[in-house]
Amino acid sequence: MRLFVGLGNPGAKYQGNRHNIGFMVIDEIARRHGFSPWRRRFQGETADGVLDGERITLLKPLTYMNESGRAVQDAASFYKIGQNEIAVFHDEIELPPAKVRVKVGGGIAGHNGLRSISAHIGNDYLRVRLGVGHPGAKELVHNHVLGDFAKSERPWVEALCEIAADNAGLIAKGKDASFANKVHLAMQAKGFYDNDKQAKGGERDK
Repeated sequence: MRLFVGLGNPGAKYQGNRHNIGFMVIDEIARRHGFSPWRRRFQGETADGVLDGERITLLKPLTYMNESGRAVQDAASFYKIGQNEIAVFHDEIELPPAKVRVKVGGGIAGHNGLRSISAHIGNDYLRVRLGVGHPGAKELVHNHVLGDFAKSERPWVEALCEIAADNAGLIAKGKDASFANKVHLAMQAKGFYDNDKQAKGGERDK
């Protein structure tokens, strides 16, 4: 089985934040693929289901972003799964809005959720990086990620969540590059990307 983790902060005041796009994608996976009702455990909320024949547990840590690793470690220990069976969906300010990249390991780029997870389970898990754009200056980052998506951004946010959820089975199968490519092509077809920009996917897909 695999563990899909969406990062975000709990509570209504954070619901529409850029920092919560990981929660949004995980919620959409649960909705579109008929996962079980959410229940409280592992210092978070989980839902269970199947993607392309693979058993998946979805996890939304309720520890607040900076302590996300505690919930991930609890779930990983319970299921006795390693880093290679964990995928983390998170906001990424180093990517333009609506862009997606997939990679195993690497730096955390100042992301406190990733920092916490790496501290608790190690660094070699899969990251599904969901671009939310950079505000342009370091001192603006905090308010940017803890700010809500603008009304003008909501069409691409909704489309990205739906398309990522529709193709999440590729992540379950370890076909990371195919996932990134399918998301890119579908978002491009909807007019959210410039046609001259090519997607780069994950490393594991052959």
